[in-house]
Amino acid sequence: MSNKLWGGRFKKDIDKDFFEFQKSIGFDHRLAEYDLYHSLIHIRVLRKAKILSSGEFQELDKALRGILREVKSGKFKFDPQAEDIHTDIQNRIEKKTKAAKKLHTLRSRNDQIVFDEKCYCYREAVSIKNLLSKLLDSLITLINKYKGFFMVGYTHTRRAQIVLFKDYLGAFYTMFVQDGERIVNFLKRLKIFIGAGALAGTSLEGKYYQEAVKEVFGASPLAKKIMPPINSLESVSDRDFVIEFLSIISLIQLHLSRLASDFILYGGEEFSFFELPESFCTGSSLLPHKKNPDFLELVRGLTGKVYSNLVSVLVMMKGLPLTYNRDMQLNKESLFSSVDTIKEELKIMSKFMPKIKLSRTKINQILEDESLYATEIAQFLVYKGVPFKEAHHVVGKLISYSQRKKLKIKDMPNELIKSFHSKLNQKELIKIMTPEYVVSSRKSTSRKFSTPKL
Repeated sequence: MSNKLWGGRFKKDIDKDFFEFQKSIGFDHRLAEYDLYHSLIHIRVLRKAKILSSGEFQELDKALRGILREVKSGKFKFDPQAEDIHTDIQNRIEKKTKAAKKLHTLRSRNDQIVFDEKCYCYREAVSIKNLLSKLLDSLITLINKYKGFFMVGYTHTRRAQIVLFKDYLGAFYTMFVQDGERIVNFLKRLKIFIGAGALAGTSLEGKYYQEAVKEVFGASPLAKKIMPPINSLESVSDRDFVIEFLSIISLIQLHLSRLASDFILYGGEEFSFFELPESFCTGSSLLPHKKNPDFLELVRGLTGKVYSNLVSVLVMMKGLPLTYNRDMQLNKESLFSSVDTIKEELKIMSKFMPKIKLSRTKINQILEDESLYATEIAQFLVYKGVPFKEAHHVVGKLISYSQRKKLKIKDMPNELIKSFHSKLNQKELIKIMTPEYVVSSRKSTSRKFSTPKL
């Protein structure tokens, strides 16, 4: 059991089982870089407040930067016996300099952890934003690959209308654009506070923190986010930013899952609209012919995990009294889990999408279904002055007759067509009942796609 940052008022040692139960080093070691930044800022504040001498500051700065280099190079190995990452770093510094005894002056882990988590969320939100941009680029690649290609649009999983493939894929594109905009807005609103102490602030000047942040980060985008707390009690008790970030990740996951479901369905033999790339599929240990869409199924399956991470934090926070409570320790694993999951999925999906192949032959067979043109026939009657309710009824009867008699509308004699309504005629119906006409008749939607700057 390693040294702790507390214990002076206790007469008995902590129970060993309880110590193992309550320690968080096994997961919060991931925050080491940000905790070191907090310390680098803090020692500068202590120097400005004349609590640290110039020599003590130099020793602490050197020791902290040495550990930071280890973290950034991937050589840092956390001590599994430490209580948490804050304690681990403190213990390491104590081995390097006596000045370490002053390192924790006038600060609290309550302040450190919310600082660390906010920095983590900022960095990971930027990473997810960039991955979303790559996914959008991959969707554009697939859209451009099949320009002018038609697709069947469904409602209630039943054939509805003919659409362009780029409009179909553009629906997912639009979802991910909106996800990117949510990330951008999250980054704009995120404020990273430092100096709250345990809950009520400290005697250290707020201006010292602002000066110290500039010394550590310079003019980096992250530096502009870090500031003294607006309300110190709110600062240490706030995990809204975690919930908001997990909410955005959950929406991205939702959209990935819907895309996966579509491609699983349309890539199967019953539809055969798409051919899925083999490098993202697996086979069966028994059935030699199988080509299973495992990547897409795992994306869909992981949705429950991502949602549960969000719900877990929501439930954890719902009744906590001000200010900090140890319950809050438990949000980290949910946060890390969802971030890791969504990043892996976005990375792989960006490679997966451009390799999709569409079957023009199979889709063209479906486009022969004349019921897909029913809405356009009704629209034709409307522009001839027929009330829509009447036009709807007429076309419904025409489609029903065609299907019942197994007679294509295009093959019906003109007299028979006119028997359904005097303003219908075979020549104009043949013109209407083509994918090209159907798509060109729609004016209310934009079909331009370009990757926005997120």
